Amino acid sequence: MPTNVTRLFDLSGKRALVTGSGQGIGLALATGLGGAGATIVLNGRDAGKLERAAHALAAESITVEIAAFDVTDQQAVVDAVSRIEAESGPIDILVNNAGLQRRAPLQEFPAETWRELMHTNLDAVFFVGQAVARHMIPRKRGKIINVCSVQSELGRPSIAPYAASKGAVKMLTKGMCADWAPHGLQINGLGPGYFATELTKALVENPDFTAWLCKRTPAGRWGRVEELMGAAVFLASAASDFVNGQVLYVDGGMTSVV
Repeated sequence: MPTNVTRLFDLSGKRALVTGSGQGIGLALATGLGGAGATIVLNGRDAGKLERAAHALAAESITVEIAAFDVTDQQAVVDAVSRIEAESGPIDILVNNAGLQRRAPLQEFPAETWRELMHTNLDAVFFVGQAVARHMIPRKRGKIINVCSVQSELGRPSIAPYAASKGAVKMLTKGMCADWAPHGLQINGLGPGYFATELTKALVENPDFTAWLCKRTPAGRWGRVEELMGAAVFLASAASDFVNGQVLYVDGGMTSVV
């Protein structure tokens, strides 16, 4: 049936919770979804950072709310999601973006750092995803986007635990699809390549690493965070209603070549 295709990408009237959205990729994803019409719920642990991010979004005429809670605390997650649902309205879109990176040779990687990384990068995706899905399932609709990485597919020295966590997020995404797609939910992954952000500033400014990256990536450059917005809007919108359990890599071609 003929339709206005642009309407498929319209998020007006939708509410999107984006974890870890005080800066960097999370804030860019929130900006993109807000620009498509969604009301944005910013999340993080630093209330001051969230306030600054909210001010930036409001300056772009994006409706924004703040929910400061720790995604690694399961009870705090359940309480916060219930509060948002009761006081603000239904969460139509969840972006599980919160994560961290820790580097060390694998043979020297501390067990407590392994646990910290897994708790943030993997456990939190389960905690928040489950809490939100329990509200989405009775409504028979909802979009969940889990932020994966090129390290969901590729390894590099000194970041094996990070790659393990992101590989697990990829498979958790597929598992969420298996359990929740029958209830009308779409759960997909977004896999960024190497993007210039506050957290990658040292690598961007390292000429040897940047030279390696430009040679390794067919596009020949670092990604810009705004280049993730379109993919996020697609996965959050009606345009992706029959897309489920997939990971969309936005990486300049890195995962496609050897």
